[in-house]
Amino acid sequence: MSNPMVKSNFFDSEMEHGEEFLYTYLMSLRLITSNIRFENAADMDHDWSKRRELLAEVLLKFKADVIGTQEGREPQLRDLEGLLVNFKIVDGHREWIEERMYPSLYINPEKIDVIKSGDIWLSETPEVDGSSSFNSAFPRLCTWATLKHKETKKTFFLINTHLDHILEETRVNQIKVLLEECDKANLDDHPIILMGDFNADHDSEVRKEVLRTWDFLHDPWHTLQLEEETSFHKFKGFNNEGSRIDWILVDRSVRTHDIYMDKTSRDGLYPSDHFPVMGIFEL
Repeated sequence: MSNPMVKSNFFDSEMEHGEEFLYTYLMSLRLITSNIRFENAADMDHDWSKRRELLAEVLLKFKADVIGTQEGREPQLRDLEGLLVNFKIVDGHREWIEERMYPSLYINPEKIDVIKSGDIWLSETPEVDGSSSFNSAFPRLCTWATLKHKETKKTFFLINTHLDHILEETRVNQIKVLLEECDKANLDDHPIILMGDFNADHDSEVRKEVLRTWDFLHDPWHTLQLEEETSFHKFKGFNNEGSRIDWILVDRSVRTHDIYMDKTSRDGLYPSDHFPVMGIFEL
């Protein structure tokens, strides 16, 4: 198995400072955002049936507290839940629509309590399931949850989304709906973490809109001064014309220990056409 990935000194410290690392591990919040690519027979050698177990293996080895996924209809997302041992999908608020794909949250209930959750459709009628506006190619949404980290007893507001893949104007309008509606949902003003597949790079109008409205957020990738990379690689492992369109943005009250893209492959098989982004934080 090939696994080239960015690492910082936090990972290197495990061998040098065992007890300190264990303490930090217990107190840390470990998050993944991963576009899992919808089940599509046209992917042939990378069809879901061939890569599902590798994807689960990659996601599980990180020992995350919460995994955020994009794409996938209910059967595929249920299948993934069955593979993600000890994880539960957060869908108590959701009435599934058969043809729609959903950004979803999977939590480890041994480490995370779900206080409240919901879906917001990124349209002019965000409360209407399956609604679409702004010339979006498909109905898009975000899913959110107010979560409590059991070890630290800290509560935070986590958002996972997937924006339109065609028009920037569409994405900007969608992110405006997300920001406005999530402000309403986050009634107790908990620290916010926003992640997902934005189909926009770090210098896009979408990013600028987020940071204008929520200037308390920052990009851990920049905080750690990491070089820009491409997250969408089309099942090739590289994309010279791509950019980092999968992000995790965190509240400035949240400390970043590490963030990286996992580039695992096995005999030319990739878990998805996006690299998962994995981050270690402290509330």
